[in-house]
Amino acid sequence: MTVLTGVKAPFELTQYAISIKQQGIDFAMRHYSHQAGKSLSLAEARALTDAGIQIGVLWETPDPHLSYFSRAQGLADGAAAYLMAQSVIAQPSGSAIYFAAPDVAWIDGAVTRYFEGVNQAFRAAGPAERQYQVGVYGASACCEAIMAGDLATVAWLANDGTSAAGYHLRQLNDAATLPVDDGQRISVGMLCNSPDHPAGLFRVL
Repeated sequence: MTVLTGVKAPFELTQYAISIKQQGIDFAMRHYSHQAGKSLSLAEARALTDAGIQIGVLWETPDPHLSYFSRAQGLADGAAAYLMAQSVIAQPSGSAIYFAAPDVAWIDGAVTRYFEGVNQAFRAAGPAERQYQVGVYGASACCEAIMAGDLATVAWLANDGTSAAGYHLRQLNDAATLPVDDGQRISVGMLCNSPDHPAGLFRVL
């Protein structure tokens, strides 16, 4: 495998798909969310796929605080993300849904309980339904703990650390402003994959 270049965007990329592909973008990390306008849509997923851009997805709460991260909330978020993947996008089996684990969630084992809930939600899928990998997005200590506890199978390092071995995705420190159609510019986060560890990216039909 080769190293791929990706963007993280909290907004729709449908109209920019061809333009960003022409600038060397190989994949786009988008969101599943209850927030209107933030979530990946089927039309957007098809536009990205048609442009030759792979897709990854992230569930990320907009205002993380410690009390948010409980097993019950992980169960609710996992069920909501699974439903979007299964019913809205028809995300392929074997691909991943990442869940954000901010630093605050590290306190008192809250992030572990949250990911236990996410896994419980994913296990509720029937054998005939699509099966997804659970991914974790956060700082190195948090990612390592969740992976070591078998609560995620793929990890996305949120900071561009010097020791990124073993991670499937790595956030880069520098954001980027990309020129798109009609003289517009969009601001996106930049990241890359690990050539040795498949990151659960996907395309749609």
